[in-house]
Amino acid sequence: MGRRLSQAPVLRYACTDDSGRSYYITTPIFYVNAAPHIGHVYSAVTADCLHRYKILQGFSSRFATGTDEHGLKIQQAAGTAGKEPLTFCTEVSDRFRHVFKSCAVSYTDFIRTTEDSHWRAVEHFWSTLLNKGWIYKGTYEGWYSTPDESFLTPGQVTDSTDSMGRAIKISTESGHKVEWMKEENYLFRLSGFQDRLREWLQSNPKAIQPEKFYNIVLQWLENDLPDLSVSRQRSRLQWGIPVPGDPEQTVYVWLDALVNYLTVAGYPETHSHWWSVVHHVVGKDILKFHAIYWPAFLLAAELPLPRAIYVHSHWTVQGKKMSKSLGNVVDPVETSQKFTVDGFRYFLLRQGVPDTDCDYDDDKVVKLCNSELADSLGGLLNRCTAPSLNPEQVYSHFCSTSFPKEARGRAVPEDYRMIEAVSGLPALVKEHFENLQVYKALEAISACVRLTNGFIQRHAPWKLNCSDAEDKRWHDTILHVAMECLRIYGILLQPVTPGLADKILCRIGVQPGERSWDHALDFLSKYDRRDCPYEGRKLGPDTGVLFNRIERSKPKGNTPKPGKR
Repeated sequence: MGRRLSQAPVLRYACTDDSGRSYYITTPIFYVNAAPHIGHVYSAVTADCLHRYKILQGFSSRFATGTDEHGLKIQQAAGTAGKEPLTFCTEVSDRFRHVFKSCAVSYTDFIRTTEDSHWRAVEHFWSTLLNKGWIYKGTYEGWYSTPDESFLTPGQVTDSTDSMGRAIKISTESGHKVEWMKEENYLFRLSGFQDRLREWLQSNPKAIQPEKFYNIVLQWLENDLPDLSVSRQRSRLQWGIPVPGDPEQTVYVWLDALVNYLTVAGYPETHSHWWSVVHHVVGKDILKFHAIYWPAFLLAAELPLPRAIYVHSHWTVQGKKMSKSLGNVVDPVETSQKFTVDGFRYFLLRQGVPDTDCDYDDDKVVKLCNSELADSLGGLLNRCTAPSLNPEQVYSHFCSTSFPKEARGRAVPEDYRMIEAVSGLPALVKEHFENLQVYKALEAISACVRLTNGFIQRHAPWKLNCSDAEDKRWHDTILHVAMECLRIYGILLQPVTPGLADKILCRIGVQPGERSWDHALDFLSKYDRRDCPYEGRKLGPDTGVLFNRIERSKPKGNTPKPGKR
């Protein structure tokens, strides 16, 4: 046991941006004891959305994900599968890569904790903590949960019964069985950081978002923090990184795993640039590891703390926790094929509310995608570009006398309210993205799409007589305004539904170099009597329906018998 990868299959690159416009976003590295599921994809798609959003803003952005491959659970799972641990890890790690590719997750770095570079980083980090006096050897005893790879305090344990009715102890947080364990290992002086952690959070109220989880961590810090066991006896745990200078001990899997964020940044040699702009996306089940243990480790190593820790809740299926025994585990690859990559991503980010558990149901995906992507957004694109309404197939011209800034043309008060809403949309979407409320950003975009459809429906350009010069100018103005709205929606949707957004922008003739965040700030320039570079431009090719309506699955067993109605 203990083999590792000598070469790191990750993308490494140097940053040439010293202007401060750099951004580093991470997901947790995912444990390879089980196959990837919707919760993993939600973390990855959330981080991917923030990464793409920062690139749109002109940032140099780095996005890391990967797999956590050490620990007792992996050792046991590999043994059960009859495979060498590294072989087992590689197979499952490849499945995560495949799932993320199928969901358009555009990571720049994929790290595995079995890589040589990571081992060196962990060894250096451990030695730093040891040399600074924050790690000491002692005897630790307490309740231990193997599935959680964690020792628990008495307050985190409660009584329960197993499937045979026998009395057992379980973790109050995870529900997993715990056992009393006593062994000699290394401990980290976590107790020495309680005040500093509290000070950090109180002076940085946005350090943990949403606020609900920030308050939970502050509440945890009201109780004493016991010193943390950071190694395991090698006789019990061989699959992991040996403690430097003590081959009888293995580095605790959580200390090992958390260092991955530093490894990607180039630790210990070249990490300072990227580490100063790091942001973490994590699930609420690993909040304590990221909001208490990890900051304490970093303080002990005299390294900067994360800019922000974004926390999200869990996904259930039809109100129930996902489990193999219930047969309700959602396969991300199958789901992305069924509803398209963009449809699946849109559903997760539109329905995912970080501070509450969210429920997955196929019918919900069908209803949302058909309503907002196929009908509303797709219908708007079709109205602007259909040959029957736009026979010249151009980005139509705007007439300032038909739609003047002063309400004396053919526009009505509702039209001016729509212009105001779309003008303010980029700022609103930016605010929601920055606060990890992507669902609110998509809600705002969807509301504006409805307003634009209402604008077209209200003025019915198909009823205008285009042989009349005044009607023709108003007809073209209606289409121009709608296309300008579509252009803004296309730009703002790029982080969420990259394929769909590209299809919108290509169809209305917006070039790749015209899709940055700044381009979304320049809305309806002709309305302000400025030049519009898109006006009169030929549209892109018609590649068909923007988003095909999804047919609902018919319930099995309800097919009427012949002759009966």
